[in-house]
Amino acid sequence: MTASNLISDSSETQTLLDSLSWRIRLKWLILRTAMEERMVYRGDFAFATLVRFLPIVTQIFLWGAIFAGDTARELQNYRYADMVAYFLLVMVARAFSSMPGLATGIAESIRNGSVRKYLLQPVDMLDYLFWHRVAHKLVYYVVATGPFALVFWLCRSYLPGWPSGIVMTAFVISLLFGFVIGFLIESLIGLIAFWFLEVSSLIFIFMMLNYFLSGHMIPLEWIDSWIPWVHYLPLRYLAYFPAAVLLGRIPEADLPAELAIQTAWIVVLLVANRAAFHYGVRRYGAFGG
Repeated sequence: MTASNLISDSSETQTLLDSLSWRIRLKWLILRTAMEERMVYRGDFAFATLVRFLPIVTQIFLWGAIFAGDTARELQNYRYADMVAYFLLVMVARAFSSMPGLATGIAESIRNGSVRKYLLQPVDMLDYLFWHRVAHKLVYYVVATGPFALVFWLCRSYLPGWPSGIVMTAFVISLLFGFVIGFLIESLIGLIAFWFLEVSSLIFIFMMLNYFLSGHMIPLEWIDSWIPWVHYLPLRYLAYFPAAVLLGRIPEADLPAELAIQTAWIVVLLVANRAAFHYGVRRYGAFGG
């Protein structure tokens, strides 16, 4: 190898390292700025976070009425304590996977022309929005950790014992992957605005289906007899799957395969997002100021 080749390889390596360093600094800047933005109105943010815990109280009373105080009664292999534990864990899962306002924000940005800033500046829109949501979730859990701990302590009699290390690891991974899937689904719906000017009806339909088919409303075992394909949808991983993992509804031997399927959905949705953004930009026409 000649000296010129060595110099060329060294220069290319340095260029790659500089590019990687710049991308890392950019992501950190987005994350830090978004966290500071969330903390500007920290009182309002904290109050809104605490209010979100009220529905779990109504769920406990609701299922208490359904079971009529009979703790031994079973509905589809769920006792009253199982239902309370299930909805507590679904609340945790939804805190990771829910993306309020993401699809609406993307659609509005496309409609009013502000999406142009992502096309003119060296900032990828999906990457920026992803780290913006990471910042939101970090701030949310700083505020919500105390209330979560209090709720789980008060309801400790309904919860199962400590799971094994394998189950706990799978649970944490499922929460993180659920966050990614939730982001990719919402962003994909928002990107449809490149083709349809108004997507609010589509977003509403998705919210209704998501509430039902993700296991947020009732466990999926209750509907899989007449919707047998419900366990193959990515929505399953937004609420039901993490809860089912920690409750032992999914055998340990099946966890690697389930997490592999969840990973495959992330890849499919990521490719779909990139394709939608690429072809959407090609046909995009900016309107507004």
